[in-house]
Amino acid sequence: MLADLRGRDPQFSALVESDPAFKIIEVAAYREFLLRARVNDAARAVMLAYARGADLDQIAALGGAERAEGESDDRLRRRAQLAPESYSVAGPEGAYRFHALAADARIVDVGIESPNPGEIVATVLGGDNPDGAADAALVAKVLAALNDKEVRPLTDSVTVNAAEILPFQVTAELTVESGPDSEVVRAAAAAAVRAHCLEVHRVGATVYRSAVFAACHVAGVIGVSLTEPAANVAATAAQAPWCTTGTNMPYSAPDTHDLDGIAVTVA
Repeated sequence: MLADLRGRDPQFSALVESDPAFKIIEVAAYREFLLRARVNDAARAVMLAYARGADLDQIAALGGAERAEGESDDRLRRRAQLAPESYSVAGPEGAYRFHALAADARIVDVGIESPNPGEIVATVLGGDNPDGAADAALVAKVLAALNDKEVRPLTDSVTVNAAEILPFQVTAELTVESGPDSEVVRAAAAAAVRAHCLEVHRVGATVYRSAVFAACHVAGVIGVSLTEPAANVAATAAQAPWCTTGTNMPYSAPDTHDLDGIAVTVA
């Protein structure tokens, strides 16, 4: 704005910060900044990838997904993406996943398989247990939802099982450059690793050592020696990997707990 003003009126070529005109320009620039931010926020509010809260509720409703009690924005967004799959009456994988996730907000993930024609096996992860092991009541709730006459094709036979929890540990030694507080760096690395472990806490997921290495390399870390896992942790279609190192934690707060298996060496 200052350059524009100088271009329009050459007498402002020697304008300094103490000049009242300079302050007026600063105020105008800040108001313009706020206006553009508001326009950007409004534009993003109508996009599924960026919408939050009530805006996301309205977008999800267009596809037939209604927010469950206590459901997070990220989970509702995920279901809204699956919603078009539910329109099919042929029983596609996405439709079964959508209806299973809609059965209860505590469900973290659902795996869908069809080992034989007309046979559907749903594997449920979630519930009140920290590791996501579904109890019998939750399994029965999902089974009832998938067997609804408006959901299941007449030729399908549906079975619902709880996911088998595949435990693994993370043990690493970080080499930290001199200067940063080593405990602060360790806590940041632990939070990053825990967040990654929660991302891969899914049915049939694989925990790659390379991804754990990457999570450990936060600011201040110059080297990582990873002892566990000794190899990639690959879950079957009936399993879900779960990190048992450190304190078990709720899914909603990946940055508030450390991993006891991470040690620090200062270079």
